[in-house]
Amino acid sequence: MKSLVVFFALMLLGGIAFATEEAKITELRTKAEAGDTESQWQLAWRLDLGHEIARDPVEGLKWAAKAAAAGHPKAQAGLGWALEEGKWIPRDPERALYWYKKSAEQGNGIAARNLGRMYAEGNGVPKNGAEAVKWLRKAVENGETFPLLLLGQMYAEGDGVPKDAAEAVRWYRKAAEQGDVEAQMILGAIYEKGDGVPKDSAEAGKWYLQAAEQGDRIGQFKLGFMHHTGDGMPKDSAEAVRWFRKAAEQGVVSAQFNLGVMYAEGDGVPKDAAEAVRWYRKAAEQRFPSAQMNLGAMYYFGSGVIKDSVEAHAWANVASAAGNENAKTFLSLAEKEMTREQIAEATKRARELWEKYGKKD
Repeated sequence: MKSLVVFFALMLLGGIAFATEEAKITELRTKAEAGDTESQWQLAWRLDLGHEIARDPVEGLKWAAKAAAAGHPKAQAGLGWALEEGKWIPRDPERALYWYKKSAEQGNGIAARNLGRMYAEGNGVPKNGAEAVKWLRKAVENGETFPLLLLGQMYAEGDGVPKDAAEAVRWYRKAAEQGDVEAQMILGAIYEKGDGVPKDSAEAGKWYLQAAEQGDRIGQFKLGFMHHTGDGMPKDSAEAVRWFRKAAEQGVVSAQFNLGVMYAEGDGVPKDAAEAVRWYRKAAEQRFPSAQMNLGAMYYFGSGVIKDSVEAHAWANVASAAGNENAKTFLSLAEKEMTREQIAEATKRARELWEKYGKKD
């Protein structure tokens, strides 16, 4: 009996919640039809998303247009986006620009951001760096973080503003501090190279670390390299292996090769020839000549794989054709221990490998 009471209570609560939502939508419609712009906008986005009401983006757009025409800034920004993207309405960048500007002039940060982006890209309007910077700055003033990176790039390139490396760094830093991975990587590279700022490996490492912790594969590779060399990070082979592995698992070919070397040498990990072969092979199959050479050497010595002079020669041949000088020397030594038949077989195998894994210009 108690369970039935609970069941009916829950049913009743659910019914009350449903009735409340229905009443809310009815009230919104009534106010919207009476010309209340906030209600028109609230009804518009609910219809677009299907929130508390059956989804109907076309009707939602009609209400957004009514609110926009009456001066509602969020509706104007929403209508601008629909026109820019061609969502439920024919794409019209010029009209999108019109509505973004109307909204941005009322202090809407999203509209100012989109307006700046359109001018920066020349999307539907002639490209205009000065106008882009003007609106992107307004967007930042209104709390938007997206323009920070773009502003950094525009100051770095002198696009619409005088070229200013220090100002570019200032904007990149703002973006990076907001967690923008691209900005973190750019800052890391700027400090690593000393591009417009004093060279600072530790500062570079700081930003690469933040990007790497967010999963950026190049940041992970950079961090592995810094730990391996001790430049910008404490020298620590185990940490180098950890970060190289993360990057390698995301397909960074240099990380795969470096991981192979570290397993081959027992640097930061227990020496493991088979694991070295595994990573060399991954890099070799991504057309990395040094990995192809090392994989050939592993076959030649039977280290981590069954000794195979033909396969060794074939991989070294591919590396040699890609310009690896060590491979050229290796081939002449290997051929001294091979029969003509083996060399012919290896040459045939090399052609097959080259078709799949040869270096492409």
